[in-house]
Amino acid sequence: MKTKIDRSEDLVVVETLGPGYYEDAHLPGAINIPHTEVEELAPAMLPDKSAEIVVYCSNKACQNSPQAARRLIALGYENVYDYEEGKQDWIEAGFPTESGAALAER
Repeated sequence: MKTKIDRSEDLVVVETLGPGYYEDAHLPGAINIPHTEVEELAPAMLPDKSAEIVVYCSNKACQNSPQAARRLIALGYENVYDYEEGKQDWIEAGFPTESGAALAER
């Protein structure tokens, strides 16, 4: 995934934690769709149901991303993957993060 992000390959990275956690630190280029808002936000923020989508939350114990992945699949998204190790794994590996509010309006 790091390679795909670095190469700007067609990959949509989605943080499924709440906005405060997203604003604090998120993976480069990630968008924020909290797991409780998938049905409301996904149609506008993820218009291509065939796009490769990777969801993540804080770590393996966090259940936000698995819940979001199931909801996206139920909505008809075809290529949904869960980065189970999440943000903790990314940061511990020494990879960069971004901070700040989401660009998309809610």
